[in-house]
Amino acid sequence: MAEIISMPQLSDTMEEGTVIKWNKKVGDKVSEGDILVEIETDKAIQDFETDVSGFLLFIGVKEGEKTRVNDMLAIIGEKDEDISSLIEKPNLLLKIEKEGHLKKEKKIDHYPEKKKKYRIFISPLAKKIAKEIGISINRIKGSGKNNRIVKRDIEAYEKKLNTIRKSKDKKEEKKINISSIRKRISEHLIYSKFTAPHYYLFIEINAEKMIKLRKNLNDKLSTEEKISFNDIIIKAVAISLKKDPNINVSWKEEEILYHSYINIGIAVAIQDGLIVPVIKNADQKSLLQISQEIKDKVFRSKSRKIQPEELENSTFTVSNLGMYGIEFFTSIINLPNSSILSVGSITEKPIIKDSKIVIGNIMKVTLSCDHRIIDGATGSNFLSFLKKMLEDPMIILV
Repeated sequence: MAEIISMPQLSDTMEEGTVIKWNKKVGDKVSEGDILVEIETDKAIQDFETDVSGFLLFIGVKEGEKTRVNDMLAIIGEKDEDISSLIEKPNLLLKIEKEGHLKKEKKIDHYPEKKKKYRIFISPLAKKIAKEIGISINRIKGSGKNNRIVKRDIEAYEKKLNTIRKSKDKKEEKKINISSIRKRISEHLIYSKFTAPHYYLFIEINAEKMIKLRKNLNDKLSTEEKISFNDIIIKAVAISLKKDPNINVSWKEEEILYHSYINIGIAVAIQDGLIVPVIKNADQKSLLQISQEIKDKVFRSKSRKIQPEELENSTFTVSNLGMYGIEFFTSIINLPNSSILSVGSITEKPIIKDSKIVIGNIMKVTLSCDHRIIDGATGSNFLSFLKKMLEDPMIILV
């Protein structure tokens, strides 16, 4: 017997899903456990496994289209089974829902009423002008006595037509439907910005020793194991959070939650916006382990294969735009985190060293803080310790 496969709820906040790719086509055999379709939720793209066996008889949502949770996604049944009743029923219900009632049969009038002729009153001058410029007077409403069309009515109508023609000549703007992920990002950022009172702390870090450490490490590592500056920063942040637990906190309505674990979110740009995979228990992992995990999760985030549980339970977030040449910027806090670190590029600039002006490599970072939990002094102490770690990064290897 044929069975309707509905759009599943793949996350607790999912209200609708977008079909990204069908792995089966109509007529294909389907076995329990097969990956039937890839679905974009409000968090990520997930594989949907079917729990029934049979043949794919009908696809209700095409690739690129979206539908709400529990709406018909597909029908699976016996080969060549008649499913017309299953398809027609939801279509009929949809039709009734849209129209609000069934259409009544139209009564045929065998003696249609003759159209009444009516006279258009127009001044001779207006009639002449209309004829010269090729305007039909049937659609013009007169403003003269007894609704007579006069010269000014022809001129006003011509002006209106020219405006319409000009608007049609303009290039149409491209419109793209907002994805579920982009909607979720928008809602989350708006909530954060207007819930948590943000303030920002800026600091410059001398990156000379960090550059040397990275070079020395990478000279000894394979291509696949190469360490990035971001890897070093994440490790230093993890140590700093362990040193100062007052930053590793979340605001609750009746209490402040001090986290017993250090999970660092990494902001990753994808086609539809931004997602934040999480490096869990980062303080307990080596620099190489952090580097390998970041590479894996960034790759799977960009290919939309990251799992929802890998995007949850962060306690702090790092956003790095240094690779784009951005010197410094501020970020919106990723609630329920209480802060986010924004990392800029490493740039050469004059600095004072041993009472002399020399060229140094400087990296600017910004800490966005939730003022409900983190006071200025608390945030400043955290940044000062992080600066110390990154300016003498050999400490993170101990």
